[in-house]
Amino acid sequence: MVRAGLTVERLVEAAAELADEAGFDRLSVSALARRFGVKDASLYSHVRNLQDLRARLALYAGGELIDRIAAAVAGRAGKEALAAFAGAYRDYALEHPGRYAATQIRIDQSLIADSAALRRTAEITYGMLRGYGLAEPDLTDAVRLLRSTFHGYCVLESAGGFGADRDVKASWDKAVDALHLALTHWPREGKNDG
Repeated sequence: MVRAGLTVERLVEAAAELADEAGFDRLSVSALARRFGVKDASLYSHVRNLQDLRARLALYAGGELIDRIAAAVAGRAGKEALAAFAGAYRDYALEHPGRYAATQIRIDQSLIADSAALRRTAEITYGMLRGYGLAEPDLTDAVRLLRSTFHGYCVLESAGGFGADRDVKASWDKAVDALHLALTHWPREGKNDG
């Protein structure tokens, strides 16, 4: 029997809160069931298993993240768009560590194909990078550079990994400046330097 009031949407929202509070790695069906005061079995009419719950949370958090990025970059181009994108990314990662961690998991390709949020993420990210005159395969390489830089920085910052006296935000701004220079002077695929 389906517990009154429980829906997939409510479960995913509660999972997002729980992930931020306790950590994404500590998210479980049992912990979520306790939050609602029900037995684990009550949740299985809404989610198949923990993997399904985590995938749904990843898509939910990815949608939140891209909504924030889209609002930040609207009407901007070039370095201004890059800085807005980076700032929105960092703010989300630091404010919602469990949700952010969910966005980093590998998701079944069939779920990705049906995700409007992930399509929107690609459109906004690739659109911003096209402003630098990039085309494939350079676009994919640039996306990987941005993602790895932003992710690495956010993970280190949230773990207290930057111990020097230098202001962490000032270093972030320098990193964005460096990324802008790298994108502006991108070594285009198929072009010789000599």
